[in-house]
Amino acid sequence: MGIVALIDTNVWVSALINPHGFPAKTRDAWLARKYQIVVSKPLLEELEDVLHRPRIQQKFGVTEAQAEELLLLITEKATPVEISGELHLCRDPRDDMLLETAIVGSATHIVSRDEDITRDPELVEQLKNRRIKAVTVSRFLAEVGE
Repeated sequence: MGIVALIDTNVWVSALINPHGFPAKTRDAWLARKYQIVVSKPLLEELEDVLHRPRIQQKFGVTEAQAEELLLLITEKATPVEISGELHLCRDPRDDMLLETAIVGSATHIVSRDEDITRDPELVEQLKNRRIKAVTVSRFLAEVGE
């Protein structure tokens, strides 16, 4: 099956804010089919909420059209998974939704800019036991050959 990633909301938002940064390269590698992604309805709802926040749109120039285009792209091309919301591995309950999506979707990687996920030794070990790597954007790009 190859690499299956769960891309955190913060990476998707960063990809829109800076079209030349590592998060945008992560999106481009996905569009070039270097890996697959999994997503759940709660994660899509979170992304939609963040992208439509006036502060994000005004401060970073993210347009409604860009937000809708990204959401449609993910909805159409990602593998959707159903989650129960009953997983509790992380100190932040919102991160549990992300972790559960990765686990249910048989992800090989969680790509995030959130150090609670990528640098918490206990969480990283728990994910490793489930054969999931929690990695930064730059490390993920190196793994997919970008």
